[in-house]
Amino acid sequence: MRTEEIESGRSGIQVISRAATILRSLKEHPEGLSLGQIASEVGLPRSTVQRIVGALQTERLLISNASGGGVRLGPELGALAQAARYDTAERCRALLSDLTQATGETSDLSVLRGDKMIFIDQVPGTHRLRTVSSVGEVFPITTTANGRACLAKLPRDVALKRASAEAGRNGIDLDLNEFGRLLDHVAQTGLAYDNNEHSDGISAVGFAFEDWTGELHAISVPVPTTRFLRQQPEIEAAVRRSASAVEKVMQGGRGR
Repeated sequence: MRTEEIESGRSGIQVISRAATILRSLKEHPEGLSLGQIASEVGLPRSTVQRIVGALQTERLLISNASGGGVRLGPELGALAQAARYDTAERCRALLSDLTQATGETSDLSVLRGDKMIFIDQVPGTHRLRTVSSVGEVFPITTTANGRACLAKLPRDVALKRASAEAGRNGIDLDLNEFGRLLDHVAQTGLAYDNNEHSDGISAVGFAFEDWTGELHAISVPVPTTRFLRQQPEIEAAVRRSASAVEKVMQGGRGR
């Protein structure tokens, strides 16, 4: 291979990497950013950012703000994310079934959207007394196992900003220092809990993971609290096995 071909390949890879960095920076700013703000966020010259942003706009991966003066993520990314979300649910379906079979409890799959968790799949438990939520139902992030698991995967300042926004909207007095320590513990152990905090009489344990697009998802097992206290070690062990299985699935997907 000629030297110029090698250099061209390296340059192409660098452009893709920089474009991905710009897209990720805008993921945390749904209201959009100006070119100067993007340049500051990603540490690139404004001229470089302008060139890459122009190419991304051509592909509708970015669009101009309605108010002008900046750009935000475009509709084509939404279509790609939707396809990936269905793929994630499809690939996790068997794992949810295995988890329900191992515990007898309902297993949920949800995705993080801003400061909300949205349920995208579920396998109901086999007990007569069981917890069931509707696909598409929205749950909070600060008082649920799946929400806390996802927040613990985010940079701590981003996680606390989202938690504070939810608490303020719902009139909840949230101690951010204490909540930050809780998220640190979740990050260390890999499991998050809800002990009667979202719904009285219901406890839950869950874990979070990134799909192939970098979106955060969670798998959680909600259980009537009286039964959870009796069977917590067995349920935790099954959830940890599920977390290991999901990690292998996601690694395989990234290698496609």
